[in-house]
Amino acid sequence: MSAPELPAKIKAVGINRTGDFDVIENIELPIPANAAGNILVKVHYGGVNFIDTYYRKGLYPIASFPQPLGTEAAGEIIALPSDGTVLADEEFKLRGFTVGGKVAVYGLGTFAEYVSVPWTRAYAVPEGVSTRTAAASLTQGATALTFVTEAYNVQKGDVVLVHTVAGGLGLLFAQLIKARGATVIGTTSTPEKAALARAAGADHVILYTQEDTVQRVLELTGGEGVHAIFDGVGKDTFESDFKMIRRKGTIVSVGNASGAVPPFPPLKLVEKNVRLLRPTLANYVYTPEEGRRYSTELYKLLASGELNVRIHAEYPFTAEGVQQAQKDLTGGKTVGKLIIKVAADV
Repeated sequence: MSAPELPAKIKAVGINRTGDFDVIENIELPIPANAAGNILVKVHYGGVNFIDTYYRKGLYPIASFPQPLGTEAAGEIIALPSDGTVLADEEFKLRGFTVGGKVAVYGLGTFAEYVSVPWTRAYAVPEGVSTRTAAASLTQGATALTFVTEAYNVQKGDVVLVHTVAGGLGLLFAQLIKARGATVIGTTSTPEKAALARAAGADHVILYTQEDTVQRVLELTGGEGVHAIFDGVGKDTFESDFKMIRRKGTIVSVGNASGAVPPFPPLKLVEKNVRLLRPTLANYVYTPEEGRRYSTELYKLLASGELNVRIHAEYPFTAEGVQQAQKDLTGGKTVGKLIIKVAADV
């Protein structure tokens, strides 16, 4: 089978400078050269994440411009590494990459027709999982899976609080926590979002716009509090977390949708011997073995239907489409994952 003829230039959506939504533009780039240890991928779909807005604003450093946006995608393998050492690597062989096979990738610059990524940041997608689902699930799915395993290893009988439970990540947390036999308490803003959270496995949903969250959690736990809290809100919920966590409980700071948690004295942990973590996915999938293990487990759960990814909306592969996706994401009105359809022929 002959290799497909590749274009000299490719389309991408990115930035030439940092700033507000209007800096996002359509750009044209040379097709990426595939480094010896890389995999070349034709992108089908890209996932939209808050980190995209951090790069766009300049909160995270960008080496040079123009810079395509996007940090996760899925598509078709066009070329494998050429480095013989990589090809002989046992961990590489275990990934099962094949030209023409489906793959999900992680790394800055995925809103482009083609991307070249190190093989360690590429994850084979099995039959039964589409590239659409793979792109929508890689970052949030792997985050939820690693966090409920390593940040706090959820056990049967635990009671766990998720702030907030109806976003893309929150719905995945609810499903995974419930599947382990724990009780899920979630917070959200509207009855419509509460219904989605219950469908995902949340046993109790607190409307923080109408109810006293601390009071309800203590009522539901007989005054003891919860075993663990996965908090994606940040500044606005941090203080109350300490009122709702039980003795020897674990607070996992997942994100900061309301702003970063301000500095605090370690003595704050003393009252209940609380554990506090602010982990990142990257440090749980740091080694090739960790990345393969968690991506394999994630896609197995998706293929079997044990885990479902709710896609809120699909946007066109244009500057206007990516701008709107970021506006919708940061506006707090979305329920589930946002994706960009990059390839027209899928």
